[in-house]
Amino acid sequence: MRIHHELVRESERPLVLAVGFFDGFHRGHREIARATLRLRRPGWRCGILTFADHPAAHLRPGTEPPLLSTPQERLTLFAGAGFEECFFVTFDDAIATLSPRAFLEILVRRLGVRGVVVGKTFRFGHKRAGDVDVMAEFLAGHGVAFVALTPVEEDGERVSSTRIRALIRDGELSRADRLLGGTGYEIRGPVEIGAGRGHALGFPTANVRIPAKVLPKDGVYSAVARYDGRDYAALVSIGTNPQFGGGERRVEAWLRDFTQAIYGRELALRDLRYVREQRLFADVGELRKQMQFDLAAVGYPSYG
Repeated sequence: MRIHHELVRESERPLVLAVGFFDGFHRGHREIARATLRLRRPGWRCGILTFADHPAAHLRPGTEPPLLSTPQERLTLFAGAGFEECFFVTFDDAIATLSPRAFLEILVRRLGVRGVVVGKTFRFGHKRAGDVDVMAEFLAGHGVAFVALTPVEEDGERVSSTRIRALIRDGELSRADRLLGGTGYEIRGPVEIGAGRGHALGFPTANVRIPAKVLPKDGVYSAVARYDGRDYAALVSIGTNPQFGGGERRVEAWLRDFTQAIYGRELALRDLRYVREQRLFADVGELRKQMQFDLAAVGYPSYG
């Protein structure tokens, strides 16, 4: 997938384009991707236009939501969906002050779009003045195909990034994964050196650097850990480790049947399922006993 960081394009080949922020690239976003691919004709290119950062980070700094996906994760998801070009641009004053018409003229005259797909609730232009009706009228006047998709629903409620963020924060990872589609929610990052307490307890853990995205609520989770192309059953602790005085939030993963030292290497955690809350035990012995019971979540018999 070719990545553009400005709204310019050298190719003269016709382009069909999906437009939106696409945080998490959930099931509704995937429908937009499929509709975009259906518009493509032989010799045309299929692209996506999105922002590297959430618009709220520029418009109302400090109010932007924690994202479902890091920028690199979004790009990987876009490429996997079949997009050949991605306009991954910074949302700044130059973008924020564009009138709806000026934005649409960029699509037609500068990018050479022959088809555009958005969600029906899509808004654009200065102060969100443009909507799908404005877009439909302008594009029809320039002979550009246009599709505005009705939001996908699950259990009578719209599938949205906001809804999925709330599920993740509440530890409802099974429901979040269902709405995301694909591989679902992941925590991915390099393994860092920790305090070494897991070794002393008989449960050596990998400390995963926390990515810049929303995390589930504090607790212990069962999970699948992927390292070097192989999956391992895992227990994951998310939180401040109250047994040892608290501190900064950490993600620590214990992998079943795994003994390697992997500092600096990437570990991916998926299929997280809530097991129990983090809590302060009477002593380290009680904590170790609880951890033995936690093994049942990854198919080990508990004992102690």
